[in-house]
Amino acid sequence: MYLTRFRVNTGRSDARQLLGSPHRLHGAVNMSFPTRPARDGSGPRVLWRVDRDGASETLLYIVSPTRPDLTHLVEQAGWPASDEPGWTSFAYEKFLSALDVGDTWGFRLTANPVHNIRHQYLKEGERTKRAAHRTTQHQMQWLLQRQEKSGFEIVQKPVERRLLEQGDEYELIVRDRIPLQFHRPPAKPSSNDVQITKVTFDGRLRVTDPELFRRTLTHGLGKAKAYGCGLMTLAPVRGES
Repeated sequence: MYLTRFRVNTGRSDARQLLGSPHRLHGAVNMSFPTRPARDGSGPRVLWRVDRDGASETLLYIVSPTRPDLTHLVEQAGWPASDEPGWTSFAYEKFLSALDVGDTWGFRLTANPVHNIRHQYLKEGERTKRAAHRTTQHQMQWLLQRQEKSGFEIVQKPVERRLLEQGDEYELIVRDRIPLQFHRPPAKPSSNDVQITKVTFDGRLRVTDPELFRRTLTHGLGKAKAYGCGLMTLAPVRGES
């Protein structure tokens, strides 16, 4: 497994076009691998996420079973004439193997929190429709409902730090929400459009089941993984060993 970080040159028009189209960026990520991993659920898949750190930098993160070659992205959306390397890939397997019960980490997850709804005009037995969670409370609840089966638990705040609003008992915030609607060529505009809502969670978690948690980190969490959702990354917590 590899964790790769690529810095996007947002001053280039091609880069801005990629960032504006999850479908194009999905294709560009896939082109980084001569042989794409199987998507039958039997093994880790390619996950990716774009982080925008204000106006300072935009980073593309990729987790993949094999090492990617991002030469085409450097030429299209990076600094091809720079002496600095265009991307950095880290061996991820050793880190994953070292995860243990009780480990505490800061995390970031961009996901597509959805639920199934039934419209009044649908008859009993007919298919429900998938819809995005719209409120911060429901989006947080979506993640909290999945923590046990995903091998972690969100750390709870000390009582003295909690506010009155519901959901504030956890070390968890919704950093941004981005509704997206786009079409997949060769479909016509507004025909079979893809509609997703990207939600970025920042928080602190504790590992409860290392095997399940490793699967979460390598298989993703939630829907719309092809369009930049599902990838969770970890960071050390200050004051923690």
